[in-house]
Amino acid sequence: MVAPARTGQEAEVERDPVAVAREICLRQLAVRARSRAELTAALRRRGVADDVAEAVLDRLTAVGLIDDDAFAAAVVSSAYENRGLARRGLAVELRRRGVDDDVATAALASVDGAAEETAARDLVDRRLRGMGGLERQVRLRRLVAMLGRKGYPTDLAVRVVTQALEDCGAAEDDLPDDDLPGDLDEGPD
Repeated sequence: MVAPARTGQEAEVERDPVAVAREICLRQLAVRARSRAELTAALRRRGVADDVAEAVLDRLTAVGLIDDDAFAAAVVSSAYENRGLARRGLAVELRRRGVDDDVATAALASVDGAAEETAARDLVDRRLRGMGGLERQVRLRRLVAMLGRKGYPTDLAVRVVTQALEDCGAAEDDLPDDDLPGDLDEGPD
């Protein structure tokens, strides 16, 4: 009688479970830094026993391959700089990745209110450039919604967008009549 073919997971279980768990973690960490919670979830999905997972994760933490403090700081820095997320949006991102609340609070301390407002202004200015043909209320609604999705407080979002629209409106009012688009310029009499 021929033995049935084993699946990849069954073959892994027959090997040393600690070695399997370590290999899973190292593969995950080779792609990008991960929180301890993300690695715990990956090990559970692969059927690694909780006691084995705990032992491997403790060892990887001891040698410095898992560092939730550094991970949280890197996530905050990256998401703030690249995606323009506000503190609330960053907190959601850290929670989604399983970072402990105390660690998240420490990492979020690096984002101050003035920097957050500056980032909101930059986001609005960039987005506003492509909204020239839209009515003021449409631009206001879309820009406030964009900042809200990124975690900015509503009062800050409304204030920043209103100011940007006023600045934009003043700049448009300063244009001489001969610089107006063809349908707005009545031409010579």
